[in-house]
Amino acid sequence: MFAATVLTLFPEMFPGPLGLSLAGDALERGLWSLEARDIREHGLGRHRTVDDTPAGGGPGMVMRADVLAASLDSALEPGDPRPRLIMSPRGRPFAQRQARQWAAGPGVVIVCARFEGVDERVIEGRGLIEVSIGDYVLSGGEIAALAVLDACVRLIPGVMGKIESGEQESFESGLLEYPHYTRPREWEGRAIPDVLLNGDHKAIEKWRREEAERLTRERRPDLF
Repeated sequence: MFAATVLTLFPEMFPGPLGLSLAGDALERGLWSLEARDIREHGLGRHRTVDDTPAGGGPGMVMRADVLAASLDSALEPGDPRPRLIMSPRGRPFAQRQARQWAAGPGVVIVCARFEGVDERVIEGRGLIEVSIGDYVLSGGEIAALAVLDACVRLIPGVMGKIESGEQESFESGLLEYPHYTRPREWEGRAIPDVLLNGDHKAIEKWRREEAERLTRERRPDLF
């Protein structure tokens, strides 16, 4: 079973949207599990301090290596095979192929950083993999973690109604997904393309492929 452990200063943010819709239903059915652990439980002193000023000076605060390592060590059993991720704007870009790989595995451990970041030594010492969901900065890693988990959980067998739903999407074939239409046949002067209504499945498949290529060239030429 896919098991997710999230280390955060805000465990109340989980499951959040993952408790709804397909992911929430799958969670209730036991197709995956989610544990949110409060990093501050391992904070120092009366105020459960988790951060300190950056070495060398500079703005903001940095999460302490000893605190975060203690939180990680308490969350993991010896030999836990799950990849250890930390959400970071400087990480490697998260992609669909990575979601599919992790969804097929035992799960993930995700650290949600706050402040200016975390002490580099805990990234090195605990083998954390830095992962980014885009070229922008969030207040913390929680929203990014939710995005990664949603992308993985929906690919777990039994979560989506039809396996084809996951196979005919953007990025699965290296292209963006083709346009979709449904009733009514005409809306505000815009009609469904005739090719989708004639029952010729080969023609429909060809049209969808061409549209996927067109959209990819226009919007994401880098995928070619």
